Amino acid sequence: MRSHALFAILLVVTSAAAADRTVVSLGTATPGGGFPLYGGAIAEAINAEDPTLDVEPRNTKGSTENVPMLAAGTLDIALVQGEVALEAPANLRILAAMYATAGMFVVRADSPYRTIEDLRGKPVAFGAQGSGLVILARYVLDGLGLDRDRDFQAVFLERAGDGPAMVLDGRVTALWGGGIGWPGFVAVASAPGGGRFIVPDAAGIQRILAKHAFLRALDVPAGSYPGQTTVIKSVGSWSFIMTRPTLPDDVAYRLARALHRSEARLGARLAQARETTAANTAAAARADQLHPGVARYLREIGALH
Repeated sequence: MRSHALFAILLVVTSAAAADRTVVSLGTATPGGGFPLYGGAIAEAINAEDPTLDVEPRNTKGSTENVPMLAAGTLDIALVQGEVALEAPANLRILAAMYATAGMFVVRADSPYRTIEDLRGKPVAFGAQGSGLVILARYVLDGLGLDRDRDFQAVFLERAGDGPAMVLDGRVTALWGGGIGWPGFVAVASAPGGGRFIVPDAAGIQRILAKHAFLRALDVPAGSYPGQTTVIKSVGSWSFIMTRPTLPDDVAYRLARALHRSEARLGARLAQARETTAANTAAAARADQLHPGVARYLREIGALH
């Protein structure tokens, strides 16, 4: 009888605790890409740091679906690639800078192709249709005087995770992606024979930056992928965690606090998350782009003045 009473009390306490948690929906992207991996890691870190929060990742079509869902209030927060964030409605706000994404192609190591020009006319997987990486490819290639859809046999994926197998079995010549620790690149580089990365040359990078000033020159450090022994230089942009316009200030404050208090643990778990820092958020976003609750937290810790 006593055990039944104790169980009933425990159930009531547990239910009350669960009821007190603020559920936060987090939009990521299609399975197999970098966004779901990153989204799962930050949700776990935030939930562990602040038991009053319950961040729930949701697979979506990617950045281009996340933005209208945020605007409509059907997602609380979402991961948004840099170029899509640039075009997002002004009333969406930034919760945190995620990481800088340097755009690259990967081919099999035994492939004869070594330059972007070599890939012209070839089947290239540019990612899932809703992914912001697809838009990054458009800007990078446009800066080189190329058209993604006209100059290549552009292949768009149902799932980001389908790309590596298509490179390895020869259905496509190359796979476009970006960043450090991107799952598609890891899969190709880890396969028997390995992979090789293709990026714009130094002159190409200058042409891209001259035409699209919102992009930036970025380095992918040696050792970011299996078999990668030298620094890779390319161009790209910062991706962001963005919020719906009506996310309460106190929720944004608690999310930012839990996220940045977890920086060390998050970086140890996921290489690309090492760039998710309060300092980078303050540097990558203008103060007026930050959610007011985030700006308050960053000022409290001295990261924003």
